[in-house]
Amino acid sequence: MTRLHLVRHGPTHAKTMVGWSDLPADLSDHAAISRLETHLPSNAVVISSDLSRAADTASAIQGTRQRLPHHADLREINFGTWELRPYAEIEAEDPELCFAYWDNPGDVRPPDGENWNEVRARVDAVVDTLIADNSGRDLVVVAHFGVILTQIQRALDVDAQEAFSHRIDNLSVTEITRHETGWSVGRINHRP
Repeated sequence: MTRLHLVRHGPTHAKTMVGWSDLPADLSDHAAISRLETHLPSNAVVISSDLSRAADTASAIQGTRQRLPHHADLREINFGTWELRPYAEIEAEDPELCFAYWDNPGDVRPPDGENWNEVRARVDAVVDTLIADNSGRDLVVVAHFGVILTQIQRALDVDAQEAFSHRIDNLSVTEITRHETGWSVGRINHRP
């Protein structure tokens, strides 16, 4: 049994589509960070996306836990040409594509970006490797909204649209356990 504690990075305060852009996290809410650090298992292994908003959040909650190198495959969705643009602007430019991308996640992709199935395959592969390399341990994975949703989808065995219905706040933790025979989900979007 391996438990995953999926933590969403601190807020960026951006009002645009933020995927692979390396925006910093606002880590000024020291009380929330302290509560999160205290909530997580003290013997867990910590890993994060290589984007600074996740890596810096991981450093803020690491404490005395073992740290693994950042992993690029834990990055957020690659939004391609939609990156750093307001949703309203993207929707005005191509309402059909925008609607299809969010309403029916799967094979629809933003221009020069990733579709949901590609994101899910990328994240599943790195999580599978992490579980194999750290069997029986607690893993704190500091990543992004989309990354966490891929694992909720996987563990609950739901379609992407249902996975997208879950709220994932900044500095929240989602708890998922990998058993020999399958997955179980604890709390989703828990704010200690």
